[in-house]
Amino acid sequence: MTFPKSVKLVEVGPRDGLQNESKTIPTNIKIDFINRLSETGLSVIEATSFVSPKWIPQLADHREVFQGMTKKSGISYPVFVPNDRGLKNAVEAGVKEVAIFSTPSEEFCRRNINCTVEENLQNIAVMLNTAKANQIPVRGYISCALGSPYEGEIDPKTVADLAEKLIQLGCYEISLGDTIGVGTPTKTKKMLELVLKKVPPEKLAVHFHDTYGQALANIYVALECGIAIIDSSVGGLGGCPYAKGATGNVATEDVLYMLNGMGIKTGVDLNKIIEVGRFIVGFLDRPMQSKVNLANKGVKS
Repeated sequence: MTFPKSVKLVEVGPRDGLQNESKTIPTNIKIDFINRLSETGLSVIEATSFVSPKWIPQLADHREVFQGMTKKSGISYPVFVPNDRGLKNAVEAGVKEVAIFSTPSEEFCRRNINCTVEENLQNIAVMLNTAKANQIPVRGYISCALGSPYEGEIDPKTVADLAEKLIQLGCYEISLGDTIGVGTPTKTKKMLELVLKKVPPEKLAVHFHDTYGQALANIYVALECGIAIIDSSVGGLGGCPYAKGATGNVATEDVLYMLNGMGIKTGVDLNKIIEVGRFIVGFLDRPMQSKVNLANKGVKS
């Protein structure tokens, strides 16, 4: 069995991890959080989302966070943008990389951004033209790749076709998201096998929520398939405002522990990640989701 020799971790805690928190998080705490993550060896930290405060009030200070944080050389700090207006606002703020969203789930798309899947693809085409004109790389997210909170099972062929379309439109990388955490290793393998017929593994990432405790097993399957980019959130933070019941992302600490045990290099310091997880979860005063963090120094859940 052959696994990648190294893996790129994409830390999504500051954006996907914080967007659904009920407790107000001051701007200075978010900046401190990102700055601490920048000292762990991570090469990609998704900083925030340039979305309307009406929809995601927790990230209303996106400009202040992005312009206030320390941007360390060698680290990418992408932001999520929901539409062309958000993209233009991000460019004005000095953002150098963005992520956009699509989904094969019609109802999830309607509730998330109030349009159909096809209309969203048309909007993405406009956004990618804007990004190209400003020399901004674009990463594509596919949400609900293994199941929708509204439609249940998702045909993996529709996921493969959508991933191919996003690459053709100009996304440099596609992150396949199990938004509600319903994926299992068998379902994950079936979906990935179809997507890999359309998109090469070096352009694919995986993004698993751990609702049913399947995230690490699903990541293992992705590694078997040659995928070497993994999204994760320190402390296991996360959740989706548009997917009731979706719990946190797979914890960066737990992913690192597994990869270290498999001899797969990441360049990320596990002990430093544990300290950052302890910092942000301590501020939020919420249960720790990371099993590794719980096992170290008697951290209580």
